[in-house]
Amino acid sequence: MGGVPHRVLHEVSLSIERGQSCAIVGASGSGKSTLLNILGLLDQPASGRFLLDGLDMSRATADERAGIRNQCIGFVFQNFNLLPRLNALDNVALPLLYRGYHRTEARQHARRQLERVGLAERTAHRPADLSGGQRQRVAIARALVGKPSLILADEPTGNLDSATAQDIVDLLLQLNRQEGVTLVMVTHDDGLARRLDRCLHVKDGSVVEMARHRTASHA
Repeated sequence: MGGVPHRVLHEVSLSIERGQSCAIVGASGSGKSTLLNILGLLDQPASGRFLLDGLDMSRATADERAGIRNQCIGFVFQNFNLLPRLNALDNVALPLLYRGYHRTEARQHARRQLERVGLAERTAHRPADLSGGQRQRVAIARALVGKPSLILADEPTGNLDSATAQDIVDLLLQLNRQEGVTLVMVTHDDGLARRLDRCLHVKDGSVVEMARHRTASHA
């Protein structure tokens, strides 16, 4: 900041096992998104190591990190990050086009994922013609189309009403438990956080595991 180093996270020692669901909670500005960005290979830590599937990402090049993001990680954001000029089908197909898939094959995979999240009848709709919940389902389908081993969700229910938010978390937890996809979700909603296997609290740059009983799943 202004040429002066600013420490966001420090002395973090953390292990998340394959197939777990993990919530990250904390006040605004505490470092939650920075932690998620490191896990998603969008940011690099200034020191220490980050191992993803046994590989040391702190030594990976920018191209190697980009390739692993495309192959192994699915992102779901609060603001959906859909391209407004593309319909739902082509938004979901986009990650596969980046991998070099033929457009026809990419759209076939995208259609299956949209069916999976309950949007078989909305494939030709653009984001502006979809509700918030439908747009988030498109975003989840896009995150899943590349068959990632890890889904990172940054406030995925922040722009949704409570009923739709519950539906979205139901869907993410269903994917986690049935497919074995690791789920890490930043959230301000304590009720949603309690539905995940673990809860990490980020405060003043430190990460502390919170001991609590998880609420019953609605999935």
